[in-house]
Amino acid sequence: MARVLISDRMSPRAAAIFRDRGVEADERFDLDAGRLRDAISGYDGIAVRSGTMLTAEVIAAGRDLKIIGRAGIGVDNIDVPAATASGVVVMNAPFGNSITTAEHAIAMMLALARHIPRADRSTQAGKWEKSRFLGVEVAGKTLGIVGCGNVGSIVADRAQGLKMKVLAYDPYLSPERAAELGVEKVDLDGLLGRADFVSLHAPLTDATRGLIDAGALARMKAGARLVNCARGGLIIEGALKEALESGHLAGAALDVFAEEPARESPLFGIDGLVATPHLGASTTEAQENVAIQIAEQMSDYLLLGAVSNALNMPAVSAEDAPKLMPYMALARQLGQLMGQLVDTGPRSVTVEYSGAVTALNTRPLTSVVLEGLLARKLVTVNMVNAPVIARERNIVVREVTMEIASDYQTLVRLIVETEDRTRDVSGTLFSDRNPRVVDIDGIKVEAELGEHMVFLDNEDKPGIIGNLGTTLGDAGVNIATFHLGRAGLGGDALALVAVDDAIEDGVLARLRQLPHVKQVRALRFE
Repeated sequence: MARVLISDRMSPRAAAIFRDRGVEADERFDLDAGRLRDAISGYDGIAVRSGTMLTAEVIAAGRDLKIIGRAGIGVDNIDVPAATASGVVVMNAPFGNSITTAEHAIAMMLALARHIPRADRSTQAGKWEKSRFLGVEVAGKTLGIVGCGNVGSIVADRAQGLKMKVLAYDPYLSPERAAELGVEKVDLDGLLGRADFVSLHAPLTDATRGLIDAGALARMKAGARLVNCARGGLIIEGALKEALESGHLAGAALDVFAEEPARESPLFGIDGLVATPHLGASTTEAQENVAIQIAEQMSDYLLLGAVSNALNMPAVSAEDAPKLMPYMALARQLGQLMGQLVDTGPRSVTVEYSGAVTALNTRPLTSVVLEGLLARKLVTVNMVNAPVIARERNIVVREVTMEIASDYQTLVRLIVETEDRTRDVSGTLFSDRNPRVVDIDGIKVEAELGEHMVFLDNEDKPGIIGNLGTTLGDAGVNIATFHLGRAGLGGDALALVAVDDAIEDGVLARLRQLPHVKQVRALRFE
């Protein structure tokens, strides 16, 4: 039974979903870094919110760890590169709190426009300073949204309901999607120069860190207001302080800060600031939703192999996962076969898909091919980190799809270029579920791969089969299956022989001495 550790408090529904699906779930909320490092070993997954810090050291201690689930969007507390390097899937739950976060951004904007926090404090202090808190309407104003994904698009919709004009800056926003949302797509400078209110909804990446710096603030309209319910690192806080104190900006509403918990900040005490303690996802509904979502996603992965909202591997739907399983086995076998045939490191890897397989998501299959290819020469390789390892080693990876397979209903072909030669292997599925190798380096062969096999590359001459059988028989090696292929009469030929046990080096040496044998390899498939 798969085991999951829940290390941050979340809705009890999460643990209930795991257990109902047949996954053992332990809730432990008292683990500091050292105790977490000791406890994580033996768990297949860990579900967290923002409190648990999953450092490279903690992840490395998870010997059986396969998946990390973040009940929410941000993964600042998870070392995603370290998880990827260790072959651990990292998932988040980006939809469960989208409405809640969007509503908080709208609330912060309205609080800024009408000075609600300061007016509240003044009134409860016994004052009646009606003329002091002269606000502005949002109707007819221009809202600039930086980042128009899940949350940003909801903010756009709500703002239009308030009769605001909406501009959007997002490098990934297509013109068609912008038209569908009813927003005007602009560049960042155009947005900053035109917007009365700017609301940030971008992820924190190397490209967006410090996006709103002194220069960006200077380009904003005089008297504009800034809202940030995304990530604190998007704004240079010292520059924002100067913009507020100088009067260039009329106000800023921040739910997030560069350092959290933000018990101290140079921005605190400025009249134009509205601040909340990272409440964007803090509603009963959102906490329930993200807990349910992450428990369902993690269960689907551990039980079915389905991948949803992963940050470091291709998605595989629960519907596609069973269909992909036979192809996963074929892809892994082709990768393992090629990994044992080549002697030098790959320079390029091309995976061609044709026929029925092209109707499926082939990206996970390519990852599995790379896993099989690289695993023989490297440790800790799986479908999560194999693409990263390939990039680190400057291996060019290509995918090619063709709707029609010439000789088979479905076909996967792997072509690997190394320093000294290019080799290719092809495979198909028989009865839609049984992997078969059907071609090696242009030689037709039909072979079902077993755990232990012998590969012979030889000249097509009489006596090869007899000598091979005799040598194996004399060594006490039992043949399970025997597969032959040749390029043409008297030309290159090959044999794939499945045997019951691993072949000893001495037997391989005798096989290499047989007449007309060019290459002998002992193969193993898992």
